[in-house]
Amino acid sequence: MAVFPWHSRNRNYKAEFASCRLEAVPLEFGDYHPLKPITVTESKTKKVNRKGSTSSTSSSSSSSMVDPLSSVLDGTDPLSMFAATADPVALAAATDSSRRKRDRDDNSVVGSDFEPWANKRGEILARYTTTEKLSINLFMGSEKGKAGTATLAMSEKVRTRLEELDDFEEGSQKELLNLTQQDYVNRIEELNQSLKDAWASDQKVKALKIVIQCSKLLSDTSVIQFYPSKFVLITDILDTFGKLVYERIFSMCVDNRSVLPDHFSPENANDTAKETCLNWFFKIASIRELIPRFYVEASILKCNKFLSKTGISECLPRLTCMIRGIGDPLVSVYARAYLCRVGMEVAPHLKETLNKNFFDFLLTFKQIHGDTVQNQLVVQGVELPSYLPLYPPAMDWIFQCISYHAPEALLTEMMERCKKLGNNALLLNSVMSAFRAEFIATRSMDFIGMIKECDESGFPKHLLFRSLGLNLALADPPESDRLQILNEAWKVITKLKNPQDYINCAEVWVEYTCKHFTKREVNTVLADVIKHMTPDRAFEDSYPQLQLIIKKVIAHFHDFSVLFSVEKFLPFLDMFQKESVRVEVCKCIMDAFIKHQQEPTKDPVILNALLHVCKTMHDSVNALTLEDEKRMLSHLINGFIKMVSFGRDFEQQLSFYVESRSMFCNLEPVLVQLIHSVNRLAMETRKLMKGNHSRKTAAFVRACVAYCFITIPSLAGIFTRLNLYLHSGQVALANQCLSQADAFFKAAISLIPEVPKMINIDGKMRPSESFLLEFLCNFFSTLLIVPDHPEHGVLFLVRELLNVIQDYTWEDNSDEKIRIYTCVLHLLSAMSQETYLYHIDKVDSNDSLYGGDSKFLAENNKLCETVMAQILEHLKTLAKDEALKRQSSLGLSFFNSILAHGDLRNNKLNQLSVNLWHLAQRHGCADTRTMVKTLEYIKKQSKQPDMTHLTELALRLPLQTRT
Repeated sequence: MAVFPWHSRNRNYKAEFASCRLEAVPLEFGDYHPLKPITVTESKTKKVNRKGSTSSTSSSSSSSMVDPLSSVLDGTDPLSMFAATADPVALAAATDSSRRKRDRDDNSVVGSDFEPWANKRGEILARYTTTEKLSINLFMGSEKGKAGTATLAMSEKVRTRLEELDDFEEGSQKELLNLTQQDYVNRIEELNQSLKDAWASDQKVKALKIVIQCSKLLSDTSVIQFYPSKFVLITDILDTFGKLVYERIFSMCVDNRSVLPDHFSPENANDTAKETCLNWFFKIASIRELIPRFYVEASILKCNKFLSKTGISECLPRLTCMIRGIGDPLVSVYARAYLCRVGMEVAPHLKETLNKNFFDFLLTFKQIHGDTVQNQLVVQGVELPSYLPLYPPAMDWIFQCISYHAPEALLTEMMERCKKLGNNALLLNSVMSAFRAEFIATRSMDFIGMIKECDESGFPKHLLFRSLGLNLALADPPESDRLQILNEAWKVITKLKNPQDYINCAEVWVEYTCKHFTKREVNTVLADVIKHMTPDRAFEDSYPQLQLIIKKVIAHFHDFSVLFSVEKFLPFLDMFQKESVRVEVCKCIMDAFIKHQQEPTKDPVILNALLHVCKTMHDSVNALTLEDEKRMLSHLINGFIKMVSFGRDFEQQLSFYVESRSMFCNLEPVLVQLIHSVNRLAMETRKLMKGNHSRKTAAFVRACVAYCFITIPSLAGIFTRLNLYLHSGQVALANQCLSQADAFFKAAISLIPEVPKMINIDGKMRPSESFLLEFLCNFFSTLLIVPDHPEHGVLFLVRELLNVIQDYTWEDNSDEKIRIYTCVLHLLSAMSQETYLYHIDKVDSNDSLYGGDSKFLAENNKLCETVMAQILEHLKTLAKDEALKRQSSLGLSFFNSILAHGDLRNNKLNQLSVNLWHLAQRHGCADTRTMVKTLEYIKKQSKQPDMTHLTELALRLPLQTRT
């Protein structure tokens, strides 16, 4: 291909803009408007018969707006239409049934506001542990009489199974000794699995044996500290057994004719199910020992539903009375807790049984201080303060069941009963833990009086004040009592000598103080915490509680000028000596600041404090810090930087950015944010000065520009640097800092050779050429308005950029270089116009400097010809089978560039465009649809007064036909 000279066509941008505008059409009142209701014509066709011999069609018009969602509201959705075809009587019956079921559910099912046992299970297992050795006593029944049972009659089978139970209780003993806690847990889990396996293999008697064995373990208190966790593990097995039995009997009620509903009456159960259910209860009744008989029967309590409507209500009082036979108060209270648990699952409305369990417990509560229990504690070497905390899991659960939706009068009754028992601390704590916080808060002073007078042997008063504080964090006491409540509580808390006891209690009351008092009281509390936790570095063992205190303080003090004026707040932060904890606390503070700070600030107290906090976060970054953590820290610091504003004191603002740069130099996103902030500051300066470019203003802008120029090289990301050089150069140009703008652009050009072939994008390596193309296109748009330097010749920046592009090593099968050259051609064409498309205020671009000088235009055309030669040479290299499609696409793209920017009245350029058109179609690889539209566009443009020469061109552009 020969080299063709370039001639840019003259552009009239104003006329082009005018031709691209949509035609304005005046609308009179009543004409179509997009917000007016839509008129819909509905056609209905009614066929007389299936053969369609006759039909009638009717149409109607409606001027009301049709909303596609309105059909849901007017009952014409598919489900409503289906319901409309149903039998009205059946629908009414179904509605009545549904309403009755809902009313019944309200009374027989606990709601989501009732905390389930599953939520407490993990906490109990984690809290009640032991290092002592444990044992499991298993009575393994003999295998006699098991052969040939398949041939026995039904009555003989029943008798045989009863004999097996007797044999089981009289069988050989197997004792597993010296088990660690984990071994014990593993063994119990194995028994649970054995139960499931036995049941699955239809060995029901074996399954019952396993449950009885496990239940017997609940009578063993040899390692008393582990008893609550043992209770959790064993009752898991009981729950499994109860579920298996219930599902087994329920499945017997299902046959081919009917399905038993979830809420059924005993009349719905068939005889087989009832007989099987009775059989299970008879088997359990034959268990000789009280504790396993109680637990196993309680586990299948729900099965009474198959026998009678009153079965459950009759069994619960009987089981409650059975517990009276358990002599150990700890074993009995957990038995009552289990009965309350199954009772709440199957009959939560039977409150009398729940209350009876509690009152029975109160009657036997004095046993805790009896000789039997005291002697047992002496044998095991357990002190009373270690023994009493074993009761709260069971007691709290019993109280939770009793207090669920209970009237306020019940709390009054409970308080009176506690007083009669001498205000026992353990009972008082459970009462405050169970009842609604609102009930407790309104009686705060009454509870404080009871706490003062209570018997705290084994259960200290500060734990009672902690429970009271937890309630007051959820509900407000009477306003007149608030200060007295705080004083009474803090008198007790501040006297605590043990740091752990102190901080566990103080942490709760900090929230109450923040919620109802001013910074003076909060400061006093923080000072007291520092006083107690500083000696012997006690704070090192209490970081979680100290963190909670900080979170509660900042949750209530949204005005950070008030927060940082609290004298002891920053000294309190100094207690966080462990770096990871200190950083987490700083993150909480910054997160709260970003969330709650509504207006920019320049308050020196806030700035100094938060700079210290942000510096702490920044200094935690090292080579091992994860990228996600760096992003989080950068986000928080950037949020702070954005909220700092000194108004029109621009110098102070720049000084803040300079200080921030020195403090946060290891976090690249923060440096990027600072550069953007400084550029924004420079532009704000320009706007506020309203064109009065005084020396002081110019010096300040140059300082901003220098800040950016110095900071950008410290960044690691190559494209981050390129884009910031470009952006900062644009800001410098907008502020008439021409030499500084040239420096930014030169730096960007010199950086392009360093762009790697692959870059990391979100953890994945991707080719960089597409990103480089995007950057260069933005760069070209800026270069259009950059005036030439008087000492560096015509278009010196464009020439330097072309040299860099030429020397850059591109991928072998890449066309990005040619796409870039095409964009350069567009730029040069725009530079040859008498008036440029856009300008910057008070900056004379080359159209003003050269004024259409012929020498400038000649230089411009030479560059165009050089670029065209590169493009044509590349097209020539694509004349291979595997590259023909690329050649066709690039040829058509170059054709469109010439069509848009070249003067096609020039014969040689006109001929080149025809050649490119043929090249695009030569090997059948052209996009025919695109070429058809292109040709239509040319024909349309040829009708313009100054485009008549395109008529001849259109005739020379044939379309390839495909057969």
